[in-house]
Amino acid sequence: MLNNVITMVREKTHTSQREDEKTSEIREIILFNDDVNTFDFVIETLILICEHDHHQAEQCTLIVHLKGKCSVKNGSYSELEPSCNEMLDRGLTVSIK
Repeated sequence: MLNNVITMVREKTHTSQREDEKTSEIREIILFNDDVNTFDFVIETLILICEHDHHQAEQCTLIVHLKGKCSVKNGSYSELEPSCNEMLDRGLTVSIK
């Protein structure tokens, strides 16, 4: 007679270190200057997507114009990715650093 043996299998999930860094490390969206978008459009986009108030959006837009780039939003990669993609869809030059 064979004994019934119950085997429990524990599933191990592996995430790469890179994936963990993307989700937990604080990153920032960098907005770069371009010769295409107007000040008003950039200000409006920062208010809608990055939840800036009008004054903050104006200041970031001026920094981008004068310095070439500006950090406009902070968070984890997974938090920033949708905002970054929306800004790219609107024609702004942005990246997550």
